[in-house]
Amino acid sequence: MQVIKNIGTFSDWMDYLKEWQSDIGVKIEDAENFIMTPIYDDKIAPEIEFGDFKGQAKWDRVTQIPTQNMRDSLLALTYVQGDTEFASVEQQRRLLESVPHDYDRYAAVRIMLEEIRHGLQMCHILVEHFGTSGKVEARKLLERRAREAFPETKNPRLLGAFNEAVDNWLDFYAYTCFVDRDGKFQLGMLKPCGFSPLARSAGPMLREEAFHLGSGNDGLTRIVKAGQVPVPVLQRFFNKWISCAMDLFGKDESSTAEWGYVWGFKARFDEDKQRAAGNLDPDRKELNHHNRMLYHVEVADIVNRLNSFIPGEQKLSMPDEKFHRAIGRYANQPWSVKGEKLTEEQGQQHLKENLPSEADYKLLAGIFKDPNWIADKPLPKDLWGYQENIRKATLGK
Repeated sequence: MQVIKNIGTFSDWMDYLKEWQSDIGVKIEDAENFIMTPIYDDKIAPEIEFGDFKGQAKWDRVTQIPTQNMRDSLLALTYVQGDTEFASVEQQRRLLESVPHDYDRYAAVRIMLEEIRHGLQMCHILVEHFGTSGKVEARKLLERRAREAFPETKNPRLLGAFNEAVDNWLDFYAYTCFVDRDGKFQLGMLKPCGFSPLARSAGPMLREEAFHLGSGNDGLTRIVKAGQVPVPVLQRFFNKWISCAMDLFGKDESSTAEWGYVWGFKARFDEDKQRAAGNLDPDRKELNHHNRMLYHVEVADIVNRLNSFIPGEQKLSMPDEKFHRAIGRYANQPWSVKGEKLTEEQGQQHLKENLPSEADYKLLAGIFKDPNWIADKPLPKDLWGYQENIRKATLGK
């Protein structure tokens, strides 16, 4: 593992980024076609949009933020977001060794490059705005490793889903549909942030993130339409990744979420809609639960849409919000996929029956020998020109 010494400038950090890519074994031939740089949106609201500082000018510099507690909270928001970006690349890096179609290679390469750019974006904020503390945290983002991808690590990624294994393309498309969708929610909550550099970062990242979760949605549709992966196997992968994503919204009755809202750093995902309806004062103890339930409804709609492509009576279903939870009021409790309370012994057996097993992975390995297990899709005509479109939409140029 690389040893990172002092980071004086963002250019120093970029040199270590190249070492990180080499260290984790990521070599992407298409990378020279990708513009790897921070992107900031010039078209954001000038005033803080929610919380106790609503109506005041957004803070352009950390030194403008009133208290050290607020600055520490903002620092944590930034490096946690960055940690998820690098982790996903570590989880997915081996997929390019077993690509079913050219389109799948393009999707995975583009997603990994954009996730690296998103991590870079957060590190640019850390290095340029948070002084020594930011440089230390930017360094740590390149030192941690996704646990299942690097079992020898003693320094795992910060959030549970980003230490899970992404072992095959079904994992990948379930992950991008469900876990990257959480990314959309997190960035959506940061978009009206009172700290201008974070608010200006969220829009470009959301535009790129749309491709990630869209690829997941589309990939699962292509899998379902091909009809070669049994529905019960699909269901177990859905159970795994949906429950992991539900945990990413954090603890119920979270003081971190409460103060993030009070200080104008992180809003409700549907903040504009709630305010338009007159709901100006949310239950600040239940912010994480509120956003988690919005996610739950959105994913349930996706599962229902996928069912429209499955013939016969055997359909996919949405696991109950209490199933397989490691965070929140249902953490480490034996609840079934249907929301039934089980005994501890029943719960352990239920997890074995409703999460991917070794038998599932062996079955999939055989299915994957035929690339038609997932429907093919043509490559876009302009593989990388979309980046310029993002810049135009972001900067109005």
